[in-house]
Amino acid sequence: MCYETSLHKTQKQIQKTFSVEFKNPDLFTPYYHRSGFTHPNLYVIPQEEAHLVYAMQWGLVAPFGEADVKAFRKKYNTLNAKSESVLRSRMYQSAARERRCLVLADGFFEPHHQAGGAQPYYCYLPQQALFCFAGIYTQMASGAYTVSILTTAANPFFAEIHNTKKRMPLVLDPSKQGDWLDPNLSDADIQELINNGFIQQDLKAHAVSSDLYKRQIDTNTPQILEPIATQD
Repeated sequence: MCYETSLHKTQKQIQKTFSVEFKNPDLFTPYYHRSGFTHPNLYVIPQEEAHLVYAMQWGLVAPFGEADVKAFRKKYNTLNAKSESVLRSRMYQSAARERRCLVLADGFFEPHHQAGGAQPYYCYLPQQALFCFAGIYTQMASGAYTVSILTTAANPFFAEIHNTKKRMPLVLDPSKQGDWLDPNLSDADIQELINNGFIQQDLKAHAVSSDLYKRQIDTNTPQILEPIATQD
């Protein structure tokens, strides 16, 4: 699963890395920690306009949920979409076929369960380089966009970190990012990318402060990314 992310690079760094412009540049604010449970904006390159970065609210709202978004979100957690079933799901299949996207990040947080509770780990590429999650999105009748991040079974590295549910977000290899946005993919093509599109470069991880889970504390600071010592 992936419920907490970072994107602390500047607009210029993002634009240069992905050859894009921001659709609404005034909406962009870099962040060190953002929790999906507050349904914040994520920054997303959509299939329909792959030269732009959109702000999209985290937590996909299916068409049948638009009449009462608050009730829909109380009933359904759509921060993540399970990649193994996304093409069979009433909730996600239309978006998976027609509205795929790249969700921008430079890190994410996963829980490691041990005696005493969950220890958060920060996961990232060397130099905390930018990368993309595979995502799917919808546009509501109001015009607002909503997005979910795809997850998949953990590889051996992430199975040690996320050691209960053993899941990880689908971080796309740079060579697969353009393929994910191709509007002409068949279901078989989409499934192939899901199965084999995970980034080839090794990710790193270190433990960070459990303050991450304390909502009364401002965790959107550089300090939240700093490694801490653990007994594990």
